[in-house]
Amino acid sequence: MDSLKSTFLSSTIHLYPSSTLSKPPSTNRKLRIQCSVRPDPFSLSDGNPAKPRPKSKNPKNPLSDDNARRIIKKKAQYLSALRRNQGPRATTPKWIKRTPEQMVKYLEDERNGELYGKHVVAAIKAVRAMGQRKEGEVDVRRVMGSFVGKLNFREMCVVLKEQKNWRQVRDFFVWMKLQLCYRPSVIVYTIVLRAYGQVGKIELTEQTFLEMLEAGCEPDEVACGTMLCTYARWGRHKAMQSFYSAVEERGITLSTAVYNFMLSSLQKKSLHGKVIDLWRQMVDKGVAPNRFTYTVVISSLVKGGLCDDAFKAFDEMKKLDFVPEEVTYSLLISSHTKGSNWQGALRLFEDMRSRGIVPSNYTCASLLTLYYKKEDYSQALSLFTEMERNKIALDEVIYGLLIRIYGKLGLYEDAQKTFEEIDRLGQLSDEKTYLAMAQVHLNSGNAKKALDIIQMMKSRDVWFSRFAYIVSLQCYVMSENLDYAEVTFQALAKTGLPDSGSCNDMLRLYIKLNLTERAKKFIVQIKKDQVAFDEELYRTVVRIYCKEGMREEIERLTKEMVTNDSYKDNKFIQTFFKAICGESLGHQKVKSNVASNKLDSTALGYLLRLYLECKDLNNLEKVLKLLLETADSMYVLTQLLGNFMKEGDISKVKALNDQIVRLGCSVDDATIASIIGLYRKNQKLEQAQDVFAAVAGSPTCGKLTYNSMIDACVKCGKPEVAYSLYKEAFKKGHDLGAIAISKVVNSLTNSGKHQEAEEMIHFCFQENLDLDTVAYNTFIKAMLEAGKLHFATNIYENMLSKGVAPSIQTYNTLISVYGRGHKLDKAVEMFNLACSLGMTLDEKAYMNLICFYGKAGKRAEAASLFAKMREEGINPGMVSYKIMINIYASAGLCDEVEKLIEAMHRDGPSPDSSTYLSLIQAYTESLKYEEAKETITSMRKMGIPPTCAHFNLLLYAFAKVGMTREAETVYKELITTGISPDQACYRTMLRCYIDYGLVEEGIIFFEQIRDTVEPDRYIMSAAVHIYKHAGKEPEARSTKDSMNNFGIPFLENLKVGSKMKTL
Repeated sequence: MDSLKSTFLSSTIHLYPSSTLSKPPSTNRKLRIQCSVRPDPFSLSDGNPAKPRPKSKNPKNPLSDDNARRIIKKKAQYLSALRRNQGPRATTPKWIKRTPEQMVKYLEDERNGELYGKHVVAAIKAVRAMGQRKEGEVDVRRVMGSFVGKLNFREMCVVLKEQKNWRQVRDFFVWMKLQLCYRPSVIVYTIVLRAYGQVGKIELTEQTFLEMLEAGCEPDEVACGTMLCTYARWGRHKAMQSFYSAVEERGITLSTAVYNFMLSSLQKKSLHGKVIDLWRQMVDKGVAPNRFTYTVVISSLVKGGLCDDAFKAFDEMKKLDFVPEEVTYSLLISSHTKGSNWQGALRLFEDMRSRGIVPSNYTCASLLTLYYKKEDYSQALSLFTEMERNKIALDEVIYGLLIRIYGKLGLYEDAQKTFEEIDRLGQLSDEKTYLAMAQVHLNSGNAKKALDIIQMMKSRDVWFSRFAYIVSLQCYVMSENLDYAEVTFQALAKTGLPDSGSCNDMLRLYIKLNLTERAKKFIVQIKKDQVAFDEELYRTVVRIYCKEGMREEIERLTKEMVTNDSYKDNKFIQTFFKAICGESLGHQKVKSNVASNKLDSTALGYLLRLYLECKDLNNLEKVLKLLLETADSMYVLTQLLGNFMKEGDISKVKALNDQIVRLGCSVDDATIASIIGLYRKNQKLEQAQDVFAAVAGSPTCGKLTYNSMIDACVKCGKPEVAYSLYKEAFKKGHDLGAIAISKVVNSLTNSGKHQEAEEMIHFCFQENLDLDTVAYNTFIKAMLEAGKLHFATNIYENMLSKGVAPSIQTYNTLISVYGRGHKLDKAVEMFNLACSLGMTLDEKAYMNLICFYGKAGKRAEAASLFAKMREEGINPGMVSYKIMINIYASAGLCDEVEKLIEAMHRDGPSPDSSTYLSLIQAYTESLKYEEAKETITSMRKMGIPPTCAHFNLLLYAFAKVGMTREAETVYKELITTGISPDQACYRTMLRCYIDYGLVEEGIIFFEQIRDTVEPDRYIMSAAVHIYKHAGKEPEARSTKDSMNNFGIPFLENLKVGSKMKTL
């Protein structure tokens, strides 16, 4: 622009003076289009002198070059109309009907139907051919030498205009100026300006414009428009501004097309303010805008935040019968959606559809956002159907909205499938789509899947925005991952001051993890960082302060909050301000139903906690009175007591409940039950009874309270009190249900109160109470424990008569009932009945019957049932293997025992000490003493220490057959191993000595163990007998006196050497 120095730009004004948006000149003229082809308004030859050209009704100012520009324009318009009307019915223009003289001249020109003569076409080709050579290799004078004097000025202009390369335009223009017929004209300069401007040769353009001025050619609106379009095309907005100011000073009115070019260029650079200013100047000058003008201007008005002006321009556009483009509708719909003007957006969409305009992806996304915010999912579905009908391809934005809609509807699997489909189609690139899916997982409570989405973003190097860090933090808070949450919060802080919501999330995590001290430090830090507190963050911070009794901190924070005018009418904050910073709540005259309007009940609940922590009972009572006047006082008190109970703070529960009772009130049934449950958990039955006694006569004492109190009595070992409470509740008309009955009966049974349990059962049957399967099972088990087997079977029959379906537990218990009553056939019948009813029998059912088979000596049946259990896919557990091994061991079937132990080693569980005890029993029963000894040795090698019971089996086996020396060897091994012999071991050794007459050995053994053995009837009686048999009467009397002192009766029927004859 610096090269453009001329008086044309000597004084300029600012390009964009501020002015109000005014309407364009309204014209009611409508464009009338005629299909017929009119005669040519000019003649290429001398024309017909008999029909001279009529004078124009509205003569224009004469242009340069003998109206040449007008002739060119008219010719172009005519040729355009001619092309449009070609066809079988096309009329022949009158100007083609030449006179004979005109035809002669036409043939001499050798046009042959071409627009230009042959010499003009040749000149055009010659100049274009210069472009095939390098710069400087061709001389335009030599190339055009043959055309000197053959081309007139108009034809040279034609040759210049037909050039497509700026270099050929430059060279030919230089040659053209050397011709005699050349005269400076604004037309030829405009052609050159356009050629330079189209390729961005700004300096050449400016030099040519200066040359035009120096040649005395006054630039018209076309030349000026060409310059402005050049600047606009190449983004030279400052130069365009200066040039436009000069054009304005000279009163040159530009065309609509030039203004459109300038407006479009400014908008591409997002200079929306300048677009609006230029539009206003265009309107002021009376230049009529067209459809493109409105499209550009409305877009800039919307993006510039002037939505009202945009809608005014939109209305003007429609009044002028311009059909808005889809992009215009889209922008305005989006503007309405962002401004929550949903009706306006829908009206625009209906207007758009009425004009047959198919919405774009962007418009559909705006409408889906609208339906998503309105939760109008049926309309969203209709829009998806319309998109499918119009074959509008879904982009990532629409897929993201679809994921959010699925999340709102709880269709989490559909949302996940949609996300996977986006990924499969390769459209997953925007972090907003990832975060939308993560938020759907968060809303479903699945923090793990939400974190998987965050990890996917990291693995794919998706850029993390501030919002991404916020969502990540929410994921870690939900998953209670404190370390990652703190790291994410620090990363968020690096992007700017943390938002109040994220700070609140961190505090909630600290509270959930019971990290109060870290929460307090966090609060200090965010206050130091000057994080702006909102109401939610204030609530959380005050909650922590109240829990810790930090009254001064609450006062400082509340004073800071009330300085914000937006919290002037906030009941929660104002309640704290009045209580902590202002006039005491106790001095306020709060009438009935007024507290609920002026004070916040949740804030009053927080204040109760604060005064409980500070032990300020005076203020506690005042606040409690105010709270009890509010509508949701019971809810607040229930929440507060519930929090204390979760924390296990019994003292605060008691203090607050005592205050409530003192004021003649009571919390609801569920809360009282929870308080009693807390005392039950801490085994404080007396305190629970006090709470119950305080509400026993009130209407709030209902089923939940009685059930909780009964449960407390049961857990604290007072079944008889639970029984009396149940009867009391029944008298008051409370049906506590089958669960309470089961608890009472089970508690009485476990405490050995079988008579009371039986009374309870009879009471239930007499009152015809509703019982469930569990209750009947409890009854049957109770009578089984009490030995009332006949009554147990009667309970089962009653159960069937009431139509209550038995469970597998019922049949298990009945098998035990019949088995203990030696009715094995009935037990088998119960087992088969359970099978026939299609019940899935468990291991317990099988082993219960197997156990009774074993006790009845039916080892084959037991083995068969055990094998059937394994065929059914039930893997035996340790107890099952032990039962089966004991059945075989008691019969001395050591081979079967060995097979079962091998199966345990192979399939699990691994054999333990008691398993090998049964194996030793099997060996001793089958007289395989060496194998029994080897088993004990193998146990040591496997790291299973043998016990005294293992050695006792060998001792007993040797003693039974009189193998005294072997028994003594085993006993010595027992002592050497470091195992202390038990009473059974001592009895076995003494029995061996006394049965086989080994008196001396027996006396020695007794005297060795006399000081360590506990007083035992058999051991001391055996000692008396062997002393007498050895003639040691004093020792016998002394031992017998000791027995008398301990109150142990003497065994008279012992006989020394009773088994000697059998040897």
